[in-house]
Amino acid sequence: MSEFSSALPQRIAAPYTHSRPLPPYRGILAVDAKDFTGRPAIEHEAVSRVVPELLKTALHRSDLGDLWEDRTFPATTGDGYVFGFDPARMPFVIHPLLLALQEVLTDFNVLSHGAVPIRLRVSLHVGPLPETGDEFGGNGTARNDTHRLLDSRPVKAVLTSHNENITHVAAILSERCYEDAVAGGYTGRHPDHFVEVAATVEGKSFSRRAWLYVPQPSGPLYEGTSVEGAAPEPVQEPSSQSADSSGDDTTARRTDAIAAPRGNINTGTVHGGQSVSNHHVAGDHVAGDRIAGDYVEGHKIGKIRRFQGDQVRGDKRQGRK
Repeated sequence: MSEFSSALPQRIAAPYTHSRPLPPYRGILAVDAKDFTGRPAIEHEAVSRVVPELLKTALHRSDLGDLWEDRTFPATTGDGYVFGFDPARMPFVIHPLLLALQEVLTDFNVLSHGAVPIRLRVSLHVGPLPETGDEFGGNGTARNDTHRLLDSRPVKAVLTSHNENITHVAAILSERCYEDAVAGGYTGRHPDHFVEVAATVEGKSFSRRAWLYVPQPSGPLYEGTSVEGAAPEPVQEPSSQSADSSGDDTTARRTDAIAAPRGNINTGTVHGGQSVSNHHVAGDHVAGDRIAGDYVEGHKIGKIRRFQGDQVRGDKRQGRK
């Protein structure tokens, strides 16, 4: 009877019954190859094998080879890879590792001789995870959330909208990872390189505040509208006409709010420079000076930022008055 009992699975610990030590905190890095399932089946094994090798190369190029040698609960996901590491090294994983991974993928794709390039989504998180030393180690909410972030809409949208010949890496950081490593000033990247998003996953009850980072962007970065992923409430603008003689206010038109922190607000299509002044233009209230803008088309709900590191030069007050 005792021999049979020893072969049974260990009893699952009941939560909320008594206090116990937290598992050690670990940094978690997960990557996923874009459009893996869309590739011919004959390529799947090769991609599965090369992804961890690309990670290993980028770590060594960043002088972080010890993270690869000491990684915990490493696992392949078929189209990606995940492992845990010392959370004190998180600032270095954000930078320079992500930039080095972009460079490694660029070199690899240039030498792929016309094959479909490998482009990676990366998610970074931190939290308590058990280290059992077997294939069951590293399981917990923090790891689940890491994979949800990896599958979230904002980071997928980046690789879809950015040039496949330029942007090979798009990363998403959990809020805690960002607050501790980036906002805390420990990472060699200014917070302006990161864009706040609402990370939601198709078909999943998952919604988190997170932060996008693209080492080599080639398209716009759209910010999430809210943590819950809902569109912003329409804002009501005062009518340019005063109330009529009967005392009823003229009905004000309602518009969708588009926020552009430290930038300017566009709606509709803009060609070349933008002339704005303190009056209504095409029905939208626009305030500020004349600026040089990007082409914006369609209905863009959410916040829009220019490419990271872009600069605007010259006198932006020229043009129509």
